[in-house]
Amino acid sequence: MSSSTVITNIASLVTNDPSLGDSSPLGLIRDAAVAIDGDRVAWIGESSKAPPTDNRVDAGGRAVIPGFVDSHSHLLFAGDRTEEFNARMSGRGYSAGGIRTTVAATRAATDAELEAGLVRYLTEALRQGTTTFETKSGYGLTVQDEARALRIASAHTEEVTYLGAHIVSPDYADDPAAYVALVTGEMLDACAPYARWIDVFCEKGAFDGDQARAILTAGKAKGLHPRIHANQLSYGPGVQLAVELDAASADHCTHLTDADVDALANSTTVATLLPGAEFSTRATWPDARRLLDAGVTVALSTDCNPGSSFTSSVPFCVALAVRDMGMTPDEALWSATAGGAQALRRTDIGRLTPGAYADLALLDAPSHVHLAYRPGVPLVTGVWRRGVRMA
Repeated sequence: MSSSTVITNIASLVTNDPSLGDSSPLGLIRDAAVAIDGDRVAWIGESSKAPPTDNRVDAGGRAVIPGFVDSHSHLLFAGDRTEEFNARMSGRGYSAGGIRTTVAATRAATDAELEAGLVRYLTEALRQGTTTFETKSGYGLTVQDEARALRIASAHTEEVTYLGAHIVSPDYADDPAAYVALVTGEMLDACAPYARWIDVFCEKGAFDGDQARAILTAGKAKGLHPRIHANQLSYGPGVQLAVELDAASADHCTHLTDADVDALANSTTVATLLPGAEFSTRATWPDARRLLDAGVTVALSTDCNPGSSFTSSVPFCVALAVRDMGMTPDEALWSATAGGAQALRRTDIGRLTPGAYADLALLDAPSHVHLAYRPGVPLVTGVWRRGVRMA
């Protein structure tokens, strides 16, 4: 049987619904309460008007925000790339080729080892307020290894992405066309039952525009919706292709032309920015201000992976976005919650409004602004996922 809970004495409640709170996109309510019935939000309003429930929690004048929606991560892998990171921080540039190191380790790992790693990173993320996450395959690059990664992931999240097109498999280094045929044929057939999404790394050193279009189109024919790694390391066709194919998101978006920005602004494709990657590679920061001012919907996510962004902390990415990408604290929080939900084409997460999932985080601070104001401090002191207190 489900039980009901009300959290009262909330100094600042972020709903992401302007109709519930102030007129800002965050829909802020002061001195607020939120009531949970089962796995859903049942009521939002002033603390003094909170309804009776089975359980009562006093927020003690702290802030409550929607749970973070991490719409881009790579958590099915084995090994790490400490030596590569150390070398890069000593002056060597980043390229896509380091993925091959993780491919070798992942292929050698057992199912139990891969799942243990996944659970470890999910637990880390949950403690930091992440209640929804997307994760990808892409470190197996064989039919068997890609399918098992997605099978393992699908036991832990609904948001599973087939990324057989991460790089051309080392086994097909001399015949990329044959690898594209595998990714769009036998591998796709084996992976589609476990996935909701299909992704491709459209970049020099990975897949060009024509290859990416063929891969994403094949995925759509199998019922998988596109998302794409676009314009991370250089200018390229990725963003335009994302808009053309109605991709849910174009991820990275570091090197954009005016035409790319205009295309995103006039589409339903979300620009998912991944500042952990720029932090860990000392690359150029994405210009979030340019995108926001043009009317593009922006999401913020971790890109958690062992090579270019080994962080599971959305709060860390929020702080980076505010400090180095031109976002306000309000914009960064919205992008890490409601923006992530839009990147997954979900309306039942990323906001606190009656009928949405009761996914929320209690901060040890009076305002969400402290996420950027106090970078590196573990401010998340309570997490509810689907109405159950998890941390």
